[in-house]
Amino acid sequence: MPPDRPVRRTPWGPSALLRLSIAVALLTIVLKGAAGYITNSMGLISDAMESFVNLASAMFALAMVTIAARPADDDHPYGHHKAEYFSSGFEGILIVGAALAIGWVAVTRLLAPQPLEQLGWGLALSVVSSAFNAGLAFMLFRAAREHRSIALEADGRHLVTDVWTSAAVVVGIVAVHFTGWLWLDPLLAIGVALNIVREGAKLVWRSSQGLMDQALEPESLAALQATLTRFGAQPDGGRLRFDDIATRRAGQRRFADLHMHVPGDWSLQRAAGLRDAVEQALMDAVPGLRVTIQLLPLDMEARAVQMAEHE
Repeated sequence: MPPDRPVRRTPWGPSALLRLSIAVALLTIVLKGAAGYITNSMGLISDAMESFVNLASAMFALAMVTIAARPADDDHPYGHHKAEYFSSGFEGILIVGAALAIGWVAVTRLLAPQPLEQLGWGLALSVVSSAFNAGLAFMLFRAAREHRSIALEADGRHLVTDVWTSAAVVVGIVAVHFTGWLWLDPLLAIGVALNIVREGAKLVWRSSQGLMDQALEPESLAALQATLTRFGAQPDGGRLRFDDIATRRAGQRRFADLHMHVPGDWSLQRAAGLRDAVEQALMDAVPGLRVTIQLLPLDMEARAVQMAEHE
């Protein structure tokens, strides 16, 4: 998600939103469970089973967001921001597990189809629960952009998947009612399971990339490079050089390391003053960025670079 995208601020913080997500998950478990029970629909039952995943993932996300908010300490000098990646990865694994369980039960029902009952009440309960999930997902996406939180984004994406799953189930049940094809209900549940697996795999992949120090988003890299170019175009800018730029993401925090080469006859005070100005400009251009700039003369490379060139 682009960190520099302007968004309207929300009064809900990450922890408050995840507590609300837990409450909504409990409500949807009751509503969808009742819908599955009174209709005997495998599609609605599978939809209710996914709500248990919503509950577990929201509880784990709340724990990880709480840890990520802790300040840096001696054992974690860069902070605890990566805890959010464990949240989204855990949610992805839970989603895949729920999908396997849904698929197993659906195959059993496919081999022995059963009639559906009281569709009116069942569909109404399913629609109401989906409305709650859709509203919460909208709030989570807004907060995720504002706080640059992958945990909130993962929870929101899961809820959107849940909404589309419920919509597909409702359409399928209506089709069963008008066609009389009982096998369509468990077949739809299998389709739901496959869709859930896809979403879970995407969350696990994104978490693994974050834990492996993935570079900044293209939008942030472009803002960083534009800022350096602006400084290079200023008076004396032709005598400056920026290179060996390395960036990484850690939850809400962004990091950038680079070398700034200045003329060797500059005073240390002058070079350090310009470095401070560059650091502040970069942090203003990319919210949440922490910058480390190493000063070097124009005719000198860092020792690590020299060694890498000779390998």
